[in-house]
Amino acid sequence: MKSVALHNLGCKVNSYEIEVMQQMLQEKGYTIVPFDETADIYIVNTCTVTNIADRKSRQMLHRAKQKNPAALVVAVGCYVQTGREDVEQDPCIDLAIGNNRKKDLASILEEYLQNLEQEDAVAENAENAGHGVDKTLHDTTVIDINHTAEYEEMTLKQTAEHTRAYIKIQDGCNQFCSYCVIPYARGRVRSRRAEDIIREITGMAQNGYREIVLTGIHISSYGIDFDEEAWKRGESVSVLKEDEERRDYSGSSKLIDLLERIHTIEGIERIRIGSLEPRIITEETAARMAALPKLCPHFHLSLQSGCDATLRRMNRKYTSEEYAESVALLRKVFDHPAITTDVIVGFPGETEEEFAQTKEFLDRIQFFEMHIFKYSKRAGTRAAVMSHQVPDPVKTTRSAELLAMEKEQSKQFRTHYVGREAEVLLEETKEIGGTEYLLGHTRDYVKLAVSVKENKKNVANTVICGRVQGFLTDEILLLSPLEFSK
Repeated sequence: MKSVALHNLGCKVNSYEIEVMQQMLQEKGYTIVPFDETADIYIVNTCTVTNIADRKSRQMLHRAKQKNPAALVVAVGCYVQTGREDVEQDPCIDLAIGNNRKKDLASILEEYLQNLEQEDAVAENAENAGHGVDKTLHDTTVIDINHTAEYEEMTLKQTAEHTRAYIKIQDGCNQFCSYCVIPYARGRVRSRRAEDIIREITGMAQNGYREIVLTGIHISSYGIDFDEEAWKRGESVSVLKEDEERRDYSGSSKLIDLLERIHTIEGIERIRIGSLEPRIITEETAARMAALPKLCPHFHLSLQSGCDATLRRMNRKYTSEEYAESVALLRKVFDHPAITTDVIVGFPGETEEEFAQTKEFLDRIQFFEMHIFKYSKRAGTRAAVMSHQVPDPVKTTRSAELLAMEKEQSKQFRTHYVGREAEVLLEETKEIGGTEYLLGHTRDYVKLAVSVKENKKNVANTVICGRVQGFLTDEILLLSPLEFSK
């Protein structure tokens, strides 16, 4: 059987999907090899979130063809959707598969390879393998992603991680932020049937996974495309219509309902959720989440800017004050929750005054972690052609200021735990400063380390309790164990 090397770029959704693709190929008998080795087939799960991501996708595809000119090089995913013309003209790419066709990877490969055999292209000219077969199998491997209501069902049985499993619950986005191309790469919101999510998580629990993370392109929109009456009966029935394709999630999300159903699954002890929009946090939803002991008090609330004028240009659909209210609601019902966020600096038109407003807002909120991004033009978005583009040196200066603020806020959040008891789910072993430690995370995602004892070496996927002694590194706290609970 042929050998396959896979490489992933981009988000957690892409990571989930490439693990399923690898799983499908292994079940079909393909041999999986590292990407830097010679393979018969190279598959790159691409990313298109920025121009840089597009470039990285092309670089990996070209690297594969250089590694083995006779190999079949397959471009999969978001770059294929948004850059189809470039993909079709790129001689290093033999086969292109868009989003919503990843689940059919194995059968598409089989059809493509059969066509190659019929044309005897590989035998006649190894250096141009695949050039005799249409890259999209006559427009069947790349669909019009903006006009489909079908969720691409994929089921993961195990992951490379041994304690934590990412579970995809939806695809697509209806928000159309002015800087983002993802709605055009992933299409409109399409939610996964709750029954399929429950089945997959149950299987993960039976395979020993104790923690799951719900992920998607815009998980706050989960269920907005479902029929309300069917949902009340416990059924997931999509009713997406053309005139509703840009429907907003506010007020109709079924994410909390889904969390309550997942909470009943035996064997799952921790539930994490991916990035949330602040408007999903209300008095009711905060109280319902707080009533779920398995739900980890770790919330990534996407912000992007603390200035309302900038938020409007970004087409973000909340104000800074609404964001602050959402954070206050979470802190009201959870004890010291971890609040993390994303911030873009140097967005077109961001003045010194607007940046100062963002800094003041970030200082007021006090986050556990902030992911700071310098604005990068993305061709095809409204922001790319906005006036008053901010010079790169200004972006760099502003980014450095926020990174320094982030470091201090993160240290303050972690300091809260010094001297307190904490519970950690152990995940891996790592050597730090010449000493071997077991590393893991608390429920609010603070990383802790425990010194390895001779009789405690095989304790991955074990929950232990202890007292936090202090900082081992800037980002890791040292735990003195009291007991190994399981």
